[in-house]
Amino acid sequence: MNFGLSESQQILKNNARKFFAVECPVSEVRRIMETESAHDEKLWRSMAEQGFPGVLIPEDSGGMGLGMVELAALAEEMGRALVPGPFLATLLAGAAIEAAGSKKHLAEIASGEKKATLALLESGASWNPDAVAMEGLTGEKMFVPDAGVADVIVVAARDRGDLALYTVYGDSVQRTAMPGVDLTRRLYKVNFAGARGELLARGEAAGSALDRALDIATVTLCAEMTGGMQRVMEMAVEYAKTRKQFGKPIGQYQAVQHQCADMLIWTESSRSAAYYAAWALDNHAADARAAVSVAKVYASDACRETGNRGVQVQGGMGFTWENDVHLYYRRAKASESAFGDATFHRERIARLIIDRMNASSAVGV
Repeated sequence: MNFGLSESQQILKNNARKFFAVECPVSEVRRIMETESAHDEKLWRSMAEQGFPGVLIPEDSGGMGLGMVELAALAEEMGRALVPGPFLATLLAGAAIEAAGSKKHLAEIASGEKKATLALLESGASWNPDAVAMEGLTGEKMFVPDAGVADVIVVAARDRGDLALYTVYGDSVQRTAMPGVDLTRRLYKVNFAGARGELLARGEAAGSALDRALDIATVTLCAEMTGGMQRVMEMAVEYAKTRKQFGKPIGQYQAVQHQCADMLIWTESSRSAAYYAAWALDNHAADARAAVSVAKVYASDACRETGNRGVQVQGGMGFTWENDVHLYYRRAKASESAFGDATFHRERIARLIIDRMNASSAVGV
């Protein structure tokens, strides 16, 4: 297949890069991450004016109605700029609502009027929906991204034993900040005692909606990680060209060149995997779910290692607070485990292969 972007997709990507260069330079990222919620309403409104929160939301619900490849192109530029705040969390929740066949809150999400998130993880911190144990809106969820600013929370719980999704109003729950390695995205513990909400989906419909939303968010995160890897590589190469040792730039030393070459390979390979997974989801390819897991397996490892190399190339400077590379490394470490780490997705690939083999055997019989 052709991995190149179409003209309209490339225009979207280029415009996003220009937008974030003006609206979200790294100095602004540092300012926003020092706030209590790592969210800036002015930046969010500017992003909403560009239509970014509604990229995937259908046009009849107020969104742009674009596809996964367009979303991946946008996410790559967001990762490159290290955009803080609840975009990914809102995307995940909106995708769950839309996949469940509901239009409620979608117009407000697309316009930027409402921010949202999804509460899935419990004390076991498993991304497998089968691990959900909370019965109704009676317990608490852990590691909920950007819940502190969410107007709507989509909650995965049990309804008489069946998996269910609820939509809950953010101001009706108790939210407690939790420590996290990525300072540009806050995590929260959410207690649902007294929560106001309604049932969104139940049983197979809830499972399908949650699977679809997680796949969409995972691909988006992989594209975002690729953008971060690209920027780390650029910073490392720029430093290697200007930093001198023994009278010549360190980039002339083979050991440093190897580090930069590794970063290039990881970045380009991660980009290919992310965009193929985006295309596969858009086109309902038979291997779409496997492609999502392949992209996450590769990006999880590659983003961490690219961060390592970025720090190593810059030596002692790479460990200083003033250097920006550690911000990307923090994002890489948080993203590595988000929506399932490499081990989780390797196991998912194995299960998908086994299920396909069993299905083929059944047909043969």
